[in-house]
Amino acid sequence: MLILISPAKTLDFDTPVKTRTVTQPDFLEQAEALVKELQVLTPDGLSSLMHISDKLGVLNYERYLEWHRPFTRDNARPAVLAFKGDVYTGLQAENFSAAELKFAQQHLRILSGLYGVLRPLDLMQPYRLEMGTRFTNSRGKNLYEFWGNLQTDLLQNELDAGKEEAIVLNLASNEYFRVIRKKVLKARLITPAFLDYKKGEYKMISFYAKRARGLMARYVIEHKV
Repeated sequence: MLILISPAKTLDFDTPVKTRTVTQPDFLEQAEALVKELQVLTPDGLSSLMHISDKLGVLNYERYLEWHRPFTRDNARPAVLAFKGDVYTGLQAENFSAAELKFAQQHLRILSGLYGVLRPLDLMQPYRLEMGTRFTNSRGKNLYEFWGNLQTDLLQNELDAGKEEAIVLNLASNEYFRVIRKKVLKARLITPAFLDYKKGEYKMISFYAKRARGLMARYVIEHKV
């Protein structure tokens, strides 16, 4: 089984990392190609593209200028310990034991606009590039066209290589899961909807739904479901 989650806008590259075990992302070449195209943009251009403030435009302009390979423990950070958002508050990966991190590395995948797919211990450098960003690039008019079937093929290969039933537990947002080609994916797909009862009806409240996705992923990892 593979668990899919989304990345987060908030990053933490300051808190010390306990684990020394790290891996390299599968799509670093594609990420580097995107970075080279993003480096051409000005801070104002990034602010306009991503609909962010001038301050964040400058921050991400500097991030992309500083982005470089190779990724090491000195200039990059394990993905699951770099993202800090509601999903990751529920996940609490910083408290995982070595055995839980190992299980997460095998079963948890983070869909990313820049890196394609990240395993928990894959090194990443700071960035901001949401999957839904309408960034015209060398492969198309947006990131869905840039990535094509790459993520789906990677996940399918991992599922086919496993000894268990091919199951995808989709805890990613619609924006990110849209990059996966459901018609091509040969697996049992489970997409939970976390709803709150409010004013006589069930509604999805983003803050609670995101945290619940992280909590569910944590439960699967803790209990090795």
